[in-house]
Amino acid sequence: MIAMTVNEADLAAVEKQLGREPRGVLAVSYRSPDGQPGVVKTAPRLPDGTPFPTLYYLTDPRLTAEASRLEVAHVMKWMEERLAGDASLQADYAAAHEHYLAERNALEDLGTDFSGGGMPERVKCLHVLIAYALAEGPERVRFGTEAVALAADRGGLRGTAIPQDWPTCEELGFDPHQFDELYQEAAK
Repeated sequence: MIAMTVNEADLAAVEKQLGREPRGVLAVSYRSPDGQPGVVKTAPRLPDGTPFPTLYYLTDPRLTAEASRLEVAHVMKWMEERLAGDASLQADYAAAHEHYLAERNALEDLGTDFSGGGMPERVKCLHVLIAYALAEGPERVRFGTEAVALAADRGGLRGTAIPQDWPTCEELGFDPHQFDELYQEAAK
């Protein structure tokens, strides 16, 4: 049995965010600047025994909504295109994948090399990558860091759901407005 380090107030807040009782929560891995739980660390196996490989789960509805808008705006496609041709991004993503597995396996080894978000070969879920980056910090997974920067800069979440000092899109070297048309469509 894995010990929990989350309190009842946090669990109640996460339940309200999710609209359901949270399962397998071990800790709040990221708390937003305004004090809300934003990411929870979950057990690799739920209380009923079901394997649950998602180590970091995004809970703040502001962040989940923004992750969905970014997905609709084809941010994952843009990331995958870059991943296919950039050895440094491939190395970063592979290292993030290995770290994710090591962290999860330290809790319980599920006997799988599936991590999350499509790592290490695809970009499949910005919710996972945003949760991972927020839980571990902006140096852990480049695509997660970029997705958080987009949420901060495009979604207006800097200083509320995302730290004020999170790297900006400009600091990371890309134009957040390249997704404007699809982003605005997704925001409707």
